[in-house]
Amino acid sequence: MDPTVLKSLKSRTHAEYRFFLYYRTRWSDNDQYAHMNNAIYYHLFNSIINTYLIKKCDDSPATSQLIGIVVSSSCQYFSPLSFPQVIHLGLRVNKLGLSSVSFEIAAFKLDESSPAAVGSYTYAFVDRQSKKSTPMGEELKRHLRSLLVGDGESSVGLTKGKL
Repeated sequence: MDPTVLKSLKSRTHAEYRFFLYYRTRWSDNDQYAHMNNAIYYHLFNSIINTYLIKKCDDSPATSQLIGIVVSSSCQYFSPLSFPQVIHLGLRVNKLGLSSVSFEIAAFKLDESSPAAVGSYTYAFVDRQSKKSTPMGEELKRHLRSLLVGDGESSVGLTKGKL
């Protein structure tokens, strides 16, 4: 990864995120090296996104016809997390397309200002039955737009209109 991008991710703060959840680590989250297993980070990232979608975006009939499919994910690790810790997860949207959304998630140790890890998930919304890419309705976009940071909205998907 580009060192400039890596430095930018590492310097993220709570103020740069729009929705938050707390997570109390469990003994079973640790791996044999006594830190949180990589798969747990992805579990947490998916959990905060789905919590937001369920709490804020499931209020329109059009949304019930769409499902979000993860088409890309990544994580940059800066410092280890482990049991017993409380993690403060932050969520934001970096890019909003016609039928896709790029989320960014930060995992902060409780009461620390720098993230221990920053991840990204890109969802493509598809029709529940046909599984074909489907533009998001205005209601869903409105809710996702409330998480948008910067100038991340475009009229094309994240891969030249394919999403």
